[in-house]
Formats: sequence, structure tokens, C-alpha cells
Amino acid sequence: QVQLVESGGGSVQAGRSLTLSCKYTYLTYCMGWFRQAPGKEREGVAAIAAYDTTSVADSLKGRFTISRGPAKNTLYLQMNSLKPDDTAMYYCAARNYIPGTYCSSGNSERWYNNWGQGTQVTVSS
Repeated sequence: QVQLVESGGGSVQAGRSLTLSCKYTYLTYCMGWFRQAPGKEREGVAAIAAYDTTSVADSLKGRFTISRGPAKNTLYLQMNSLKPDDTAMYYCAARNYIPGTYCSSGNSERWYNNWGQGTQVTVSS
């Protein structure tokens, strides 16, 4: 199974930016970022397919960007204009191809079968 290791989390003030990284051992069909705030369900943030098509949750478009590094072994999540509501544990996830499905930020956490340990992001007002 692919190994995923997130980094880059931390504490920032509202309005600032933060970039999360996820190193992975090999390229899979779809990779995504999820987040989970205390007491809330895990929600999809963004996803990127192996051919680099990206998808970002509607509520985060314009502030969050998902990308892949040139070496094709690191996934990034650029987060701008951060808000206190963005405070959460952020997870990297991966999934091999399943016929009839698509890589999208709307895929549920159950669709993914590989997960990192998460990195905490805390945004203060």
C-alpha cells in the first residue's frame, strides 16, 4: 500500500497562508486532502487525479489549491486567507483506480483506502 506522510501544519493567525505537504511512495489514481474539526465529520477538501486534473470543494474554491510537485512524490495543499473555521486535522488520502468512479473532492472518506496520520492546522482570530 502507498505510504503517506503529511507535514506543514501549525498555528497561524487568520488571514495568513499555510502550505501542507504529503509525501507518498508511489503515484495512485487519485489523491486527496480531507480535514476533520473536533466534533465534526471528516470532509473532503480537494483531490487530484494521476493526470493532474484537480477538484476543490466549492466552499474552499479561491482559497485552497491542490497540486503535485515536479518529482511526482509530494502532494501540496496551499491554503490562503485562512479563517478560524479552517482549524482542523488535515489528512492526505490515496486510492487506486476503481472502474466507474472518478477522482473528485466530493468522494467520501470511505472511497479512499490509504491514509496518512494527519497534520494539525490551528487558525486564531
